[in-house]
Amino acid sequence: MPGQTLMIQGTGSHVGKSVIASALCRIFRQEGISVAPFKAQNMSNNAFVCASGGEIARSQALQAAACGLEPSVEMNPVLLKPCTDEGAQVIVRGRPAGVMKAKEYERFKPTLRPTLFECLDSLRERYELIVIEGAGSPAEINLRENDIANMSVAALADAPVILVGDIDFGGVFAQLIGTMHLLLEEERARVRGFVINKFRGDMDILRPGLDYLEKETGRRVFGVVPYFKDIRLPEEDRIPERSLGGEAGNGAARGGPVRIDVIRHPRIANFTDFDALEAEPDVSLRYLDSPAAEIPDAILIPGTKSTIPDLRRLKEAGFAAYISHCRERGGTIAGICGGYQMMGRLISDPRNIESVIAEEEGLGLLPTETLFNEKKRTARVRAIHIESGAEVNGYEIHMGETRGEARPAFQLTERLGGEIQEMDGASAMDGRVWGTYIHGVFDSPAFRRHFINRLRAEKGMEAVTSATGIDLDSDLDRLADRVRAALDIDAILETAMSQKWTS
Repeated sequence: MPGQTLMIQGTGSHVGKSVIASALCRIFRQEGISVAPFKAQNMSNNAFVCASGGEIARSQALQAAACGLEPSVEMNPVLLKPCTDEGAQVIVRGRPAGVMKAKEYERFKPTLRPTLFECLDSLRERYELIVIEGAGSPAEINLRENDIANMSVAALADAPVILVGDIDFGGVFAQLIGTMHLLLEEERARVRGFVINKFRGDMDILRPGLDYLEKETGRRVFGVVPYFKDIRLPEEDRIPERSLGGEAGNGAARGGPVRIDVIRHPRIANFTDFDALEAEPDVSLRYLDSPAAEIPDAILIPGTKSTIPDLRRLKEAGFAAYISHCRERGGTIAGICGGYQMMGRLISDPRNIESVIAEEEGLGLLPTETLFNEKKRTARVRAIHIESGAEVNGYEIHMGETRGEARPAFQLTERLGGEIQEMDGASAMDGRVWGTYIHGVFDSPAFRRHFINRLRAEKGMEAVTSATGIDLDSDLDRLADRVRAALDIDAILETAMSQKWTS
């Protein structure tokens, strides 16, 4: 018998659908249920590479971890990676299907339905319960006809829907009641109840509103989830406010002496590369839109989905001089993926793979040149950091090849499970300027601590032998505990497991 389904939709983006879905995945797993995540369409430049080499959104990889599963492309069959305000690279079952503007993609969407059906059916054949996450809002009436993310998926899966609203910015009752009002009658019938998210305040003051909501809609409130900041989870597509324009919350609070700035590109990609660094108690890390007054110990140039336009913006914002000042004072400059490409002498995109700009002079930090081509490499890799000997596990997601005369930074030893002997990246002789195509290098404790200790040595500080990092399993358990305490899990589970497969 195919597995049961439960769908988490929201009144809009960033209301907490992904977090609630992740929590429910972990809770259901704790209850002994075989559970898997599914999101038909996601939009994010924070991608994850599956063992097969296919890309999915970081949030579905997180939900897979909550289920105790290896992520697969079936969990997120369509991923949109924005390149501009009007266009995005379309990833289907983990592989690029082209770059499309909004109208072009709307015409393309109907052809994706069979793929969505196949992926969902595949998961339902293997697991008892599928937790499905919606995208944006089901009340976007202009998108209803070609919807492949919300109520059409609920209908396909015959899934009951829980609607999540965000109370933190106010107006949560208007969000929920307004959404219900804009749904079609058959869509409203799928909504079994509500979750109010990010609450901080007095429940006695909130309760009359909950009573009104239930009376007005005829649906129950499954619970109110409190606002919390002390659980660190990989972000889907938005840098946490604690890290913007100043020290990250944990580094500043602990007085982290090692100061690291990350340049915040307009189309920044995979900024989760720096989560583990930010979690170290001796690090203060911040993301900057423009140069700061104080020069840091290191500047990191992250990946981007629009390399040449973001390189131009970096220069216009004054970061080229900021980087030079840091370098002159003995600081470290490092780039990952698109950031590594920017560090070279020249970037060429003659076929307009990423943008309409054919060529741009790089920052000249490394003797390399990058040529964009249509082939995209996505793979998990293992490597050795040549200078320290530290082993790293990471993944490649890039278009383009970078060549030059600089010494490599890493030696690749494995790709997609097969042994290889290839060189990656580039490094200046003093080791203070380097770049790599490997995402996730700082997730490896030995390399992360080597990198930080080099910065400590430049400040005359002793090395620290242990790495703190992030314990994702522990954070997911704590998330599950918080959400379990806030919601009527028995009622939610009964709602999910009482559905009948009707297609």
